[in-house]
Order: sequence, then structure tokens, then C-alpha cells
Amino acid sequence: MPGELNITLGLLFGFALTLIRFTSIFVFLPWPGAQAGPSVARVVFSVACTFAVQPLWPRIEGVPTPAMLIAWSLSEAALGLAAGVAVGWISEIFVIGAQSLSVQVGYSFASTFDPNTQADSGILQIFAQLAAGLLFFATGMDHHIIRAFALSLEKCPPGSFVLDRSMATALIRIGGEVFGLALRLALPVIGLLFLVDLVMGVVGRVNSQMQIIGLSFPIKMLAGLAMLAALTSVFPILYTTESARVLEFVHRTIAGGR
Repeated sequence: MPGELNITLGLLFGFALTLIRFTSIFVFLPWPGAQAGPSVARVVFSVACTFAVQPLWPRIEGVPTPAMLIAWSLSEAALGLAAGVAVGWISEIFVIGAQSLSVQVGYSFASTFDPNTQADSGILQIFAQLAAGLLFFATGMDHHIIRAFALSLEKCPPGSFVLDRSMATALIRIGGEVFGLALRLALPVIGLLFLVDLVMGVVGRVNSQMQIIGLSFPIKMLAGLAMLAALTSVFPILYTTESARVLEFVHRTIAGGR
């Protein structure tokens, strides 16, 4: 009959491999509060994305051996994890930058609830994490990632991906640049706070009776907060630039996996 649902064993294998690919990348995507939410919602979202690309599922002929299924599953997990880690490192630029200056600004004493780890964390780190998560959706990175993985089913069918040395080197290089970009992002605030410490030290030498320590703490907090507010306009530019580099890595990985 025309409306009869024909489910074959090869179709089920294709569904399983595609689901592994999508689920692997969703593990490291910087969704605000995704880790604290119910696991059922993440599973349903992965299954929904898998069914959305149903025409691109691979058609596996015959019955593969258990060794082939394990090899294909590891291959799909490697592809998803490589892309997920690369995307997740963009958010780490903001988190590491905020953490590097939290002590100098004075906000390391203030902590709040981290929706991802469900523990207390620095308020600047949470702000940077939430800002990166919002930029993930504001810049359309979620659409690009899903579109790239839908395209990967054509260029790199499930079971054909191999993580070679050049891909691993490129992934490590992206991770290594995170620390440099985070330091460059925090340097304006660190430089301003250094000037504040220098001025307060000179004032303390000129007038030793003035309570400089009691004044320096709120001044540094206000100056650091004002500088961070001025730097928020740079966040979208930095995120867009790094997203383009990560998307290039993802597309190159997909094209090279065939």
C-alpha cells in the first residue's frame, strides 16, 4: 500500500548512526542551562533533528558485523565531538577572559549559582558564559551547525569519517588560540586597573594619612565594571570572527572525512 511504513534493518542502522552524530555535537554546544535541564529534553531534541534530515539517512545494505557497527559508532562520535569541542571553545574565550580579571576587579568575592554545574561560581564567569550562550543564538550559529551537519550526511556519509592528524592539529590549534584571545580580551581592563593601582599608590605616597586601601577597592570595582560595559560591544564582533573560523574547520573536517 502507498501509505505503508516500510522499516528495514538498514534504515534503522542509518537512523542510529545519524543520531550518534547529532547527539555527540550537542554534548559540548554552549546552550545556557542545557546541562541543568532535563535529559529527556536533550534526547528529544536530538531525535527530532535526526528525523528532520531523514531523506539524508544512509542506506546500509546487508547486515554489518558487530565490529563494523562499533567502528562506525566511534567514527560518528569522533566527528560530532570534534565539531562540538571546536564550537564550545568559542565560549571559553569569554569565560577565561572573565576569570583572568575577576580577582583584579574585585568580583571574585561575589558568587552566584551556575546553571551548568549547579554550584557556586564567580559572577563574572557566569556573565561571560551567559553572554556567549546568547551570542550563540543571536549570531545564528545554531542554524549554521545544524545545516553543516545536514550537509555532512551527503559529503561524509555515516561510517566514512576518519580523524586524521591534520584535523587533530587544527582542532588543537583552535584550542590553543583560546588563551591568547581571552588574554587580549581582558588586557584593556587589566591595563586600566594597573593605572588605578599606580595612581592610588602615588596618592598614598603623597598623603600617607589617606586611607587608600579602603578607597581603592570600590574605585577598582566601578572602573572595571565601566570598562566591561564598554567592551560588551566587542563581544559580537569577536564571536562572529571566531565562529567563521570554527565553521571553516567544521566544513573542512566534513569534506576531508570522505
